[in-house]
Amino acid sequence: MSLSLIVFAGFYPPSRYAIQYADTLAQALDGRLVLLHVNRASLFDPNDLLAQGYHQQELERQTDTAAILYQQAEGLRTVATVEVATDLLPAVAQDLANRYQPALFVLSQPDEARPAAADLVTACAEILRAGNYPLLVVAPNTPTDHPPRRILIAADREPFALTADAQALRPLLALPGTEVFVAHVSSGVEDDEGCALALRAVQASSLVDGLPVPELRGFEHENYAEGLLAAVQDLRADLVVVLARQRSYVGELFHRSVTAQLLARCPVPVLVLPVAAEVPSGESPGFNTAVQNVTAVLSGLAPAS
Repeated sequence: MSLSLIVFAGFYPPSRYAIQYADTLAQALDGRLVLLHVNRASLFDPNDLLAQGYHQQELERQTDTAAILYQQAEGLRTVATVEVATDLLPAVAQDLANRYQPALFVLSQPDEARPAAADLVTACAEILRAGNYPLLVVAPNTPTDHPPRRILIAADREPFALTADAQALRPLLALPGTEVFVAHVSSGVEDDEGCALALRAVQASSLVDGLPVPELRGFEHENYAEGLLAAVQDLRADLVVVLARQRSYVGELFHRSVTAQLLARCPVPVLVLPVAAEVPSGESPGFNTAVQNVTAVLSGLAPAS
């Protein structure tokens, strides 16, 4: 079954970059393309609070938008279909994922110069991450004429297993000419053991099965997200892969904060792969790691000075 790339479509430059990038990936992976347009994103359906018939009127007003998207689709190299919804709701995301499985949702990076558009992108990303869907966020000015060639997998000591939808992204790492790296970021100390465990976790997940052993690189930085951004620059990576884990409340806050920083600031596309389940590693995280995680969470919750 071919991969479906569901890209959030619009007519401004960030969305157009995302569409072109998704088109290139779909071509390389022999996938399908879906152009999705939404006006809002919400956990609850706002139409439940509105007068009857308003939702239908709003849908009718989107007829012109859908027609232009179909015209846009005709200019792509991949055959594309169009979906229009007034609101991205958890149920809408689930319906799309069910109908176009396996599905990868593709978004443009939030544009701080356009706050309303950035808020919509962020809200969509949060709904998709909460639903455990694979998510690709495309940075502005990303080259769209070729798929990624230097892929950085951000990994830590913990073993993991990918969801079935995330496994469908494995062919991306196996495209001709692709180099894969594993990066481990530590704080306060050079952690060679942690680097080795990170590589072992990636290999045990089957994410790189059949590929040459990825080159392993360690980076030391007090801020995990900043360390990953330094790794991107050092390795000249053109795609970053991060894992969306199911964790305890504090651990989840820490990793959501890191992912949010990457999605907003990374100069290259970020692919978020959901983890199906934690795999017992037979050891507990070290005290220093736990302190670093809690400190990062508290720092993220502190009010800006």
